[in-house]
Amino acid sequence: MAEAILGDHDQYSCSICLELLRDPVTIPCGHSYCMSCISECWNTNDQNAIYRCPQCRHAFDSKPPLNRSTILAEIMEKLRSTELQVSESNLAGPGEVACDFCAGEMIKAVKSCLECRASYCETHVQPHYNVPALRKHKLVKAAVIPVCPKHDKLLEVYCRTDQKCVCMHCLLDDHKGHDTVPSTTERKEKQIKLTHSQTKVKQTIQTKEKELQKMKMDITSHSDAAKKAVDNSKKVFSELVKLIEKKSLEVIEEIKAQEKADLDQGKMLQKKLEEEITGLKKREGVLEDLIQTDDNIQFLQNYESVSSSSGSDELPSFSFHPYCSFEDVSKLICDLTGRLETTCTQEISKTVNKVLDLSAKRPSSDIVVGDRVRVKQSVVTPTHKWGSVTHSSIGVVKKIQNDLLTVDFPEQRNWTGVISEMERVTSGGSVVADLSTKNGLMNIKVGDRVRVKPSITTPKHNWGRNVSHKSVGVVKDIKDDDSVVVDFPGHANWKGILTEMELVTKDEETGPSNLDSTIKVGDKVRVKPSVVTPTHKWGAVTHKSIGVVKKIQSDSLTADFPEQKNWTGIISEMEIVAGAGSGPESVFKIGDQVRVKPSVVTPTHKWGAVTHKSIGVVQKIHSSLESLIVDFPEHKKWTGLITEMELVTGAGLDDIKVGDRVRVKSSVITPKHNWGGHVTHKSVGVVKDIKSEDVIVDFPSHKGWKGILSEMELVNNSDADVLGSS
Repeated sequence: MAEAILGDHDQYSCSICLELLRDPVTIPCGHSYCMSCISECWNTNDQNAIYRCPQCRHAFDSKPPLNRSTILAEIMEKLRSTELQVSESNLAGPGEVACDFCAGEMIKAVKSCLECRASYCETHVQPHYNVPALRKHKLVKAAVIPVCPKHDKLLEVYCRTDQKCVCMHCLLDDHKGHDTVPSTTERKEKQIKLTHSQTKVKQTIQTKEKELQKMKMDITSHSDAAKKAVDNSKKVFSELVKLIEKKSLEVIEEIKAQEKADLDQGKMLQKKLEEEITGLKKREGVLEDLIQTDDNIQFLQNYESVSSSSGSDELPSFSFHPYCSFEDVSKLICDLTGRLETTCTQEISKTVNKVLDLSAKRPSSDIVVGDRVRVKQSVVTPTHKWGSVTHSSIGVVKKIQNDLLTVDFPEQRNWTGVISEMERVTSGGSVVADLSTKNGLMNIKVGDRVRVKPSITTPKHNWGRNVSHKSVGVVKDIKDDDSVVVDFPGHANWKGILTEMELVTKDEETGPSNLDSTIKVGDKVRVKPSVVTPTHKWGAVTHKSIGVVKKIQSDSLTADFPEQKNWTGIISEMEIVAGAGSGPESVFKIGDQVRVKPSVVTPTHKWGAVTHKSIGVVQKIHSSLESLIVDFPEHKKWTGLITEMELVTGAGLDDIKVGDRVRVKSSVITPKHNWGGHVTHKSVGVVKDIKSEDVIVDFPSHKGWKGILSEMELVNNSDADVLGSS
């Protein structure tokens, strides 16, 4: 509702001050004004003055009374409060773009126009929706519009050569001759890659979340099992204690029963003895009375009866002899305690040892999942064989079960080994330094020339642009996580893993040798491998580019490269390419196998169906035009410049030999000798024979199939497993 009122802002404005009405008054013609504005307008001392409405010019004979419009005043108050609230909510905050047309406060912009190069709020953007000429403008979400700092023009083009956005004027200036495309085209391509990467990340997240969920369940289950074992142990030992207490009570009851029996016997004997003592005391009194008798006759008469009944010698002797000896009972209890203690100690120790045996399945070493490991140098052949792994290989532990572990090596995934045959590798780059060069790894450091190991099928961070097994680059930086940054001729700041790289000595570097002679006009030259970045920058030129010297002035030269004409360089940074001046016939001959150089982004005569991986046979050479005709499997009679091509040696054909597992390259649409049988790109066969450039392969669906070496590629075990499973 407030927005609707604000949308009709003009009808509530005073036509004199053009602001919202204050103390509004309505004159007889129906128009409304601020009381102060109309009063000032009609303020005059002329008695004959005619009062007119400023809008409709209606004349009044006398000055109309100015009475305040209460309802309109209330509407104005509500309108002002609403406008204040709306303006406060629409103020541009930190990091937000403000409208370029709002005066006073910074109102938040909602759209930016790429044509006008300005940003607009909801109110000021309306003309772009209503005015036909402005409807054609490109509106985007409010943002700071990037412009070329040099030409102050809109950035509309992406330079693939320098990997930056440029304006149309830059195409005629610093980026002339570069590989450029519209920003929308590059955005689409990169967005497809990002979407693919995002999909992979989402899939990885889902997989890891499932792993995490399973791990949580396993941990919970393991914890529950431990609690259950503790509860069972408490219960068993508690029952054992109760049993001992029960037996203890039984023994105590038996002791008390024996005590009672013995005490009853003793009390009975004690009673008899007391009775006898009482009888004897009575006889003692009779005898005492007789002895004290004064009358002799009476004494004598009673003597016989008293003396004859004395019977002191006939009384039995009483003594307490219990049936049970409690000293013996205590001894028995002590003996039982000793036996129980010994038994419990032995049996419980056995149980504890068995529990330890169960936990002994855990690796005896300190290797855990996630550790970086390698095969110990002392292990000649691992129990589960090498596969593609070597002593130099360093992988990450993926799983541990009993005394076995599963490791992901760069050369082989899901490799199985024995824990006792492995050793942990510390991080931080010291790993490489700890390994001697004779064991396969060099002490790689910044500034060294390196390449990807031949055993690496795909580097962890992928190949990148124009990087291959033959690419030789200079180490720019080594990180703490064993990653390495390398400047390759075709890809600067390439990221890899130290364990995937190997040093390249001068003897191993391929290509023409350097000449020490003085560079002169007409010589074929290239940038020295030791030069990381030329003084006058690369442009479209790379380390592999070979150009012709066109001009020499002082210590600089101008050269024409296939990738860039009139390139400027420093003589000390250049080297002559040996053998390059004897004509193209000395470089290539008919029948040679060739491919486009990795440094060539786009060949002069375009790609056609050919790619950097395509390998073809030279059919014809035009010396005057410095071009050649090549038959590629994907493109017959393809035309290219000699300077853009390179020879492919036997090493370039993956060193295929008899017994290897191979398949037809995915880049080959139809093999030279046709498919035959049921052979497809996915078919994997075994090389039976090699004759010159021909190869005989036994496929499961076609025995004795004939193909061309350049059309085939090696298949490693992991690829074969994947194909087999699919």
